[in-house]
Amino acid sequence: MSQISNIIARQILDSRGNPALEVDVITNSGAVGRASVPSGATIAKYEVVDIKDEDPKRYLGKGVIKSVNNINKAINEELHGFDVTDQSGIDATMIEMDGTEDKSNLGTNTILAVSVAAAKAAAQLTRQPLFRYIGGVSANILPIPMMNLINGGLNSNNKVDIQEFLILPTGADTFSEALRIGTEIFQYLKIILNEKNISVNIFDDGGFSPVLTNNNLAFELILKAIEKAGYKPGEDVWIAIDCAASQFYNEKEKLYKLKSAKKQYNSSELINYWIKMINKYPIISIEDGLADDDWEGWADLTNAVDKKIQVVGDDLFVTNPHRLARGIVENSANSILIKLNQAGTLTETINTIQLANKNAFTTIISHRSGETEDTTIAELSVALNTGLIKAGSPSRTDRVAKYNQLLRIEESLGNSARFLGKEFKFLLY
Repeated sequence: MSQISNIIARQILDSRGNPALEVDVITNSGAVGRASVPSGATIAKYEVVDIKDEDPKRYLGKGVIKSVNNINKAINEELHGFDVTDQSGIDATMIEMDGTEDKSNLGTNTILAVSVAAAKAAAQLTRQPLFRYIGGVSANILPIPMMNLINGGLNSNNKVDIQEFLILPTGADTFSEALRIGTEIFQYLKIILNEKNISVNIFDDGGFSPVLTNNNLAFELILKAIEKAGYKPGEDVWIAIDCAASQFYNEKEKLYKLKSAKKQYNSSELINYWIKMINKYPIISIEDGLADDDWEGWADLTNAVDKKIQVVGDDLFVTNPHRLARGIVENSANSILIKLNQAGTLTETINTIQLANKNAFTTIISHRSGETEDTTIAELSVALNTGLIKAGSPSRTDRVAKYNQLLRIEESLGNSARFLGKEFKFLLY
């Protein structure tokens, strides 16, 4: 009764009003798994490929009807009769059908939607929540929420170079307490912005996009919000930044151009700039501090912070085990951002996380800027005990849905739920 009897795909809308792919995998027992796939606003150079219709007369070319048709016909026929619990077999079959390294034939959105929907159907079939089906009895760690407060870079309309300013409420004893702390700080930041007559418009990830002239002002606003909420920066709450350095890197000149400082930096100069920021503010995590081909610079940054700071590779690794393996050998980072639609299947995602874990890397399950109400990343963060999640600010239903699902998981785990905020790896050095 666990065989796949039908797969149905449809076009829905994501949080930016762009088409997204949703898939139902149905078994002959009646179990149904439904999954939808997000998309990024900024696409890293080495990411696998999403397939779009490219018909300018429909959704500005961003439709996904080609993927819908591929799933409803070719993939449905190929996977018909498969045991829905054979996750690796299902994923391997679709990878073989695609036949490319970057999934440019079927598209990673096409493959991933079916992959996750199959896992959800299997979880329903076995009468387990998704996190328990994937993670087994050891899945009990709730993640520290890395909550987006202020957006800059290409994720905003201001002059701030850093793409994301986030907070980690590590001083909490439980996930629900961490969520409360982060939400209170978010609300106090809104009050502060209003008092200063600064716009409180929010951007794709739910963070504020205030009109600021430099990076330091964003840090100062966040510190003030933390303190006004009654918490101590660098003790109860830490700051994380996503620099997205590839976005301001001139590959031809090999220089980083910061518009706020009106300066150009080579790799070593930019690293010194980040070190000054780290020494000035309670920063515990820095993501994409160098460009995605600046391997030497990444190693220099990782060595410079000497394990005291989480150095996260997103554009550098793109959830790719081969790029991660190089980073491990060259000591290019000590953490990896995990985006399911960069890996392409659930199996590949899990394999990449396991490789990171074996080499003492932290792993951060992440959303994308164009999200849906799908809460798979919340489930996966607990299933694989990653201990960290990036799901945006506590604003907009597409972001809050992930946090709310984690609250439900925490409740279901009861006394067995664990939260490692005070034991966050980079607080122990």
